[in-house]
Amino acid sequence: MDADFSVELGAPNEEATLELPWDSGVAQGPAYFDLRRQPEMLPFVDEAVNFPELGDFLRSANSRHSIFQTVKCDAWSTNDLVEEEEVYECEWKFGSYVDLVFAEEHTAERFSFFHHEELVRSLVLLLKKAPDISAACEAVVRRCYYHDGPPDAPPDVSQGGSGLHSGFYITLYLFGYGDDVAEARERWGVAMRLAAAALLQLSAAGRKQ
Repeated sequence: MDADFSVELGAPNEEATLELPWDSGVAQGPAYFDLRRQPEMLPFVDEAVNFPELGDFLRSANSRHSIFQTVKCDAWSTNDLVEEEEVYECEWKFGSYVDLVFAEEHTAERFSFFHHEELVRSLVLLLKKAPDISAACEAVVRRCYYHDGPPDAPPDVSQGGSGLHSGFYITLYLFGYGDDVAEARERWGVAMRLAAAALLQLSAAGRKQ
């Protein structure tokens, strides 16, 4: 399984950022659910219902065995592949993204670039040891503006607006490739299970430390 990571910490108008908790601002539109503390809300996440593989990933990533919390997700299929994906010699890809943060609201890890970089580096190393399948992972470290900051830390007025604390989050992209949508989705499902297992392994290691 191919795996890599990157860092995107440019200006908010140049790179993707996240505010937590987030609000779509659209009535009856996408909504934020704290699946870590309210797992019963999972059936209300349309993507989890439409794609059970994603639902299983969300259930695992938000479980008590995990040190993470998911905050946003989506899944899709397409036959519009970029040049770099021609190596898979397939017509279709099935993909998803999940935004992840450290679950503890006031932990210093949420605001540590070092912890996020080490996490994605370790995750990539684990996934590269997985079986050789037509699937790929890209883990991206991005900036997150939290309403709740670390103890005794004042809000970061210079970035994200008054009252917000500047920290980080991870977007985890997973892709499966195949000659048709069904085959691509099957390989994506395998990638989802491998990534979920890797996150639990990292969680266990993190608790020991």
